Amino acid sequence: MDAVIFDWGGTLSVWTDVDMEDMWRLAARHIAPEREDELVATLIAVEERSWRRTRTDRRSTRLADLLAEASAEIHADVAAAVLEEAAVHHLDTWTPHIRHVDDAAATIRHLRDMGLRIGLLSNTHWPRHFHEHFLERDGLAELIDARFYTSEMDHVKPDARAFRAVLDSLPARRAVFVGDRRYDDVWGAQQAGIKGVWVRNSRDLDAHIEPDGVIDRLTDLPEVVARLAAG
Repeated sequence: MDAVIFDWGGTLSVWTDVDMEDMWRLAARHIAPEREDELVATLIAVEERSWRRTRTDRRSTRLADLLAEASAEIHADVAAAVLEEAAVHHLDTWTPHIRHVDDAAATIRHLRDMGLRIGLLSNTHWPRHFHEHFLERDGLAELIDARFYTSEMDHVKPDARAFRAVLDSLPARRAVFVGDRRYDDVWGAQQAGIKGVWVRNSRDLDAHIEPDGVIDRLTDLPEVVARLAAG
């Protein structure tokens, strides 16, 4: 085994179902504070619609595209509001709920000590610097050899091309992918010739997909990786 590649949201970072709600709320407050809740609901719906499209075409959506769609939906310049708010609000203030799993750094160090290279592949609208900010804040960036975000790519997981981009970058021939979604992460990895390890959770309803390994916490991962490497 040459490498372990991680998903980000719900795997390395603690799952949150609001994703960009902080940004939408600041933008809505900037545009029309008296309609804040209404605009936030609309903007979240735009984001959810964008994610649903990826299930069929597997094409990435960049933040600029999402902001343009949101602007058209509410007939206001959402991008300008976001940029103006970004100038005065620190990223941690936008997303106070984003934190990494307590065992993330220790687990990655263990895997590196096993001689494995480490990658990251995240389905995201966010630009690179959003993720890098939190990874650097929590001391993870320096531990991950290749970090890929679909906001910079043409395709999202489960498209095999997204996985192969990380493999080529590491480089790695045999790898394990670790994620909390059996379709995007496990099945997608398997279609790309990578072993798929599922982080067990109650949100994932794709029970028909059989992972190569299952973990309940990241500290279980080195043992599972060693087993997959041996067999």
